[in-house]
Amino acid sequence: MALLLHGGQVLRGPGPALERADVLVEGDRIAAVGPSLPRPADAEALDAAPFLIVPGLVNAHTHAHNNLLRGLADRWTLEDLLNHGPALAGGRTAEDHYLSAALGAVEMLKTGCTTAYDLFMAAPAPTVDDVEAVARAYVDVGLRAVVAPAVGDLAFHDTVPGLLDLLPADVRRRVRELMTAPAAALLRLGDETIRRLHGTGGGRVRMALAPTIPTQCTDEFLLGTARLAREHGVGVHTHLAESKMQAIAAQRRWGHTAVAQLQKVGLLGPGFVGAHGVWLTGDDLGRLADAGAAVAHNPASNLRLGSGIAAVREMLDRGVTVGLGADGSMSSDNQNLFEAMRLAGLVGNVRFPHHTARWIGAPDVWRMGTLGSARALGLGDEIGAVEPGRKADVVLLRADSTFLRPLSDVLGSLVYAETGAAVDTVLVDGRVVVRDGRVLTVDEARLRARAQDAAERVRRGNEGQWRLAEEIAPYLSTACRAVAALPYPVDRYAGPAG
Repeated sequence: MALLLHGGQVLRGPGPALERADVLVEGDRIAAVGPSLPRPADAEALDAAPFLIVPGLVNAHTHAHNNLLRGLADRWTLEDLLNHGPALAGGRTAEDHYLSAALGAVEMLKTGCTTAYDLFMAAPAPTVDDVEAVARAYVDVGLRAVVAPAVGDLAFHDTVPGLLDLLPADVRRRVRELMTAPAAALLRLGDETIRRLHGTGGGRVRMALAPTIPTQCTDEFLLGTARLAREHGVGVHTHLAESKMQAIAAQRRWGHTAVAQLQKVGLLGPGFVGAHGVWLTGDDLGRLADAGAAVAHNPASNLRLGSGIAAVREMLDRGVTVGLGADGSMSSDNQNLFEAMRLAGLVGNVRFPHHTARWIGAPDVWRMGTLGSARALGLGDEIGAVEPGRKADVVLLRADSTFLRPLSDVLGSLVYAETGAAVDTVLVDGRVVVRDGRVLTVDEARLRARAQDAAERVRRGNEGQWRLAEEIAPYLSTACRAVAALPYPVDRYAGPAG
């Protein structure tokens, strides 16, 4: 099957910049880009003159399970969100996981994102059937994805310094009853899902490993994850120094940072992605750069949860690969990479008053959302650019969009002005999955109706876990405020802690 996108304005090159050109797609790849390409006899033609042709955006960090219950987190920190984990992610069927993942995949396609790195969760841990359901959702909707079930063998509440000592005895007893899966079971889960599901959907869905937060993992589990990653040649993705609480907890447990510990157990390398990295030290950045590792920057959730402002300028200066994530919709509200790009281009400016050369400009942000994220997913030579030989993951934006006219600087408009509203047509693997702004692969109305029923049932079924989380909340806040006031080598807050 061949498709000729004729006469569009193609964003390409090292700049990149727009040029009027045709794009020939043959099978799942871009065969040629250039003016007035001959149309193969068997090729369908699409008049692309009204469109900008750009590479599909790449979401370097998200959580499929969040889509089913988003909108519930108002004034929550990251620790509040994790405290509510059993209430949010527990009691779900495999079908619930399918619906939640499919919702997010549809939203990403409709806003110009063609690939995602998904760390979905279940409480106490996902089953192989749950993982299969998430993979199947991505296959059905047509999104490219790396799926990594996020798991840990230590309970979250045990990792917050001082929390258990603050809890009343009856609450502490109920917290102790919250289950976690043992390391051996989680390693078996990772091994089986990789063997069964890696490369499904014609290769569009791959598997990876996700020790969810280093401090929620025993050293036995971290070492086992490193062994599995080497054995299967898959990536590893974790939440890395996302909050100050995590950074302090790591220092207390190991006597050094989480990055230093991950290096010690053999997890750092070109296939490693650390999400957030808000509280990384200078030494941490050096270790990540030397290892060829990547950071998935999530500006929306870092702000939403009050975690801090990541030192992205320093990451780039040290040569760390930086990708861009929307994060889960419980902590960032949506899966819109255009919004994530805008925030990424703005949030760090206040760190360098009047030193505008240190600000993150539109070209850097665009690279994060395309080639940087592609590299983080291990697809740096496959996606992220409209060039011959790459996968045909392509987005056509209406050039006369409210947000793109008048067009003075294309990257400035794409990063700071466009909202995703201009997305008209999306190709993944050379297949048209969105046309005229409508997803062609699934019945959106039926999907949303089923998801609504599932969301209401999950909320009703988890009322007990929700009440427990609310009882814990004031004590958790006290413990976290005390940790936030402790000294640390870096400060990523926008105001005084304490």
